[in-house]
Amino acid sequence: MSILLTGGAGYIGSHTAVELLNKGNELAIIDDFSNSNEKSLEAIKKITGKDFKFYEINYMDREKLEKVFEENKIDSVIHFAGFKAVGESVKEPLKYYHNNVAGTIVLLETMIKYNVKKIVFSSSATIYGKQLSTRYVETMERKSSPSAYGNTKIMIEQILEDLYKSDNTWKVAILRYFNPVGAHNSGLLGENPKGIPNNLMPFIQKVAVGELKELTIFGNDYNTPDGTCRRDYLHVVDLAIGHLKALEKLDKEKSGVYIYNLGTGSPVSVLELVNTFIKVNNINVPYKIGARREGDLDECYADPSKAEKELNWKASKTIQDMCRDSWNYIQKNIKGE
Repeated sequence: MSILLTGGAGYIGSHTAVELLNKGNELAIIDDFSNSNEKSLEAIKKITGKDFKFYEINYMDREKLEKVFEENKIDSVIHFAGFKAVGESVKEPLKYYHNNVAGTIVLLETMIKYNVKKIVFSSSATIYGKQLSTRYVETMERKSSPSAYGNTKIMIEQILEDLYKSDNTWKVAILRYFNPVGAHNSGLLGENPKGIPNNLMPFIQKVAVGELKELTIFGNDYNTPDGTCRRDYLHVVDLAIGHLKALEKLDKEKSGVYIYNLGTGSPVSVLELVNTFIKVNNINVPYKIGARREGDLDECYADPSKAEKELNWKASKTIQDMCRDSWNYIQKNIKGE
């Protein structure tokens, strides 16, 4: 039986593919390379020494998606596919609702047609919005997001819950990520987004390598020890392992909807991350303090205790590991070393 990874050539998907293959699983990956490239597929093969089925398709193409299900004995789906640039989603909301929400509906309808009712969904901590507590737990209510991206995650979670209500034979795991960073220690896989990065670590990388002049830190007057925002940064390999643990949970359990935070539970400030990157890698990262960004919270981080208890999963890699692995990857893939 095969596991289908939608968006499996992307940053998180490719690292998850490595972990799944290393555990002896058969994979089918689909991706349209809208925010990834073919190099990651070769990297997966090189790291694992194993092959897998790959289809270059957009998951909204129902006919091509059905072909994937027809040609593979799909047992379960890990759903990564979706647009994820927060800023772009504010400017082009229909693009995001169409691809992320409508695309997921096509995927679920195809799963139903082929009697596949086990799915792990790549969600986000953005669904929590602004809460009274900065330590987020799974029982908190979902709050409307200022971005279309965030709202697509909320909608898809709701769709999955409603689907289970209509048919209680479904097994669903919803994983709410915090801030994935880092790279595979081989340096073959990592995060290198197209264009100007939306996230902090890729921006730090591009400044360190000289591709961008300097980093702007948005505000240093927040209610935190050094005045910069604090977030829960999680190594992408730890995150990938979390998907394996979630799938193992669904294999063992009866039907249901299971929701987990994946984070370290220990917030790190923007300035701490930048300074750790500089120190660990002995590299200069010029930065300046800019104005606050609208909507940024002082701090927010995961309560990962439920995942530790029910999935036997706990983040093991440090902020130093994240910075070291990120630099190792970017040196090999931007500088051509």
